[in-house]
Amino acid sequence: MSKPQSTAGNKKTRFPSSTGFSGSALPWRIAGFSVLILVSILLCIALGSVPIALDKTARVLLDALRGIRAAGDMETTIILTIRLPRVLGVFLVGASLSICGAAMQGLLRNPLADGATLGVSAGASLGAMLAILFGISLPLMPLAGTALVAVLFAFLSLMLVLSLAYALDRSLATSTIILIGVIYTMFMGSLMSLLISFSGSKLRSITFWTMGSLSGTGYGEVIFLSVALLVCGSVLLLSSRELDAFAMGEDNAHNIGVSVKQVKLRVMIFVSILIGVSVSIGGTIGFVGLVIPHISRLIIGPSHRRLLPASIVLGGVFLLFCDLLARTLLSPIELPLGVVTSLIGAVFFLVILIRSRRRMA
Repeated sequence: MSKPQSTAGNKKTRFPSSTGFSGSALPWRIAGFSVLILVSILLCIALGSVPIALDKTARVLLDALRGIRAAGDMETTIILTIRLPRVLGVFLVGASLSICGAAMQGLLRNPLADGATLGVSAGASLGAMLAILFGISLPLMPLAGTALVAVLFAFLSLMLVLSLAYALDRSLATSTIILIGVIYTMFMGSLMSLLISFSGSKLRSITFWTMGSLSGTGYGEVIFLSVALLVCGSVLLLSSRELDAFAMGEDNAHNIGVSVKQVKLRVMIFVSILIGVSVSIGGTIGFVGLVIPHISRLIIGPSHRRLLPASIVLGGVFLLFCDLLARTLLSPIELPLGVVTSLIGAVFFLVILIRSRRRMA
């Protein structure tokens, strides 16, 4: 009688399809998310310190797609030159931070994992600030220098936080990781404050940037963000099956054919890249990666095949309306975007922490 083969060494183990949404609900979900994105973008372009009629906004955008632009029209200039690139940039940053949070929560099986709580955003912020202060740039690619340093610091920060947490607690308990992440974030904050004190003429712009803002975003930044999200987001989406397997534990994931170390390194690298690029352009915008994956999980379920695409959409839409609130709440004064997201995220973070403690009790 032949012995059953172990699944641990079976390299041909097949996972369920991970192409995203499946079944007859797929077209409806895609259509619903598409409408949500388009309506949100249209509203956020039309509303602001200078309100513009929705029909006028839609007409200008459609004309721009056809290569038509009314010369000398102030509202057209506002829409195409100021608001459209900013709105697109905000959506892309929100989508990027959200999918990174969802991926990290799945990888670490930690409901509180996020670029902000793990210190990744703080590390990226410090790297970007150093690049700005010392004028680090690459030939023909002025944005890439800041982004490259931010990505490097983001990845090193993630590795350092997880290494310290593992040294203190081999089980990598949630409380240990979050505690180390918070301490590391405070340490990075103190270093950034020290750099601000030596920033001289750049003090105002850097201070506002550290609180998060996409004011003045241009089409160059939009293209840069789009490429980063397309590349890194695709890798994370293609890792959805493995992230589902991690929900059963690393040992079980290994037993069904997942290369645990390879998947961990891949996800961490591309999460760090995406967070680094987002922070280098939008500054420090906290809690998006913590709040939105939880909301998406409540709406769409825990499967990463559906959770990651939903997080992209809802993260972008969430940050769009946070930015709209920042622009209009005290108009003509503009609030830092990071302040708005932190106010909302802090309350949600407290709720999650209380619920987690109750489950552990």
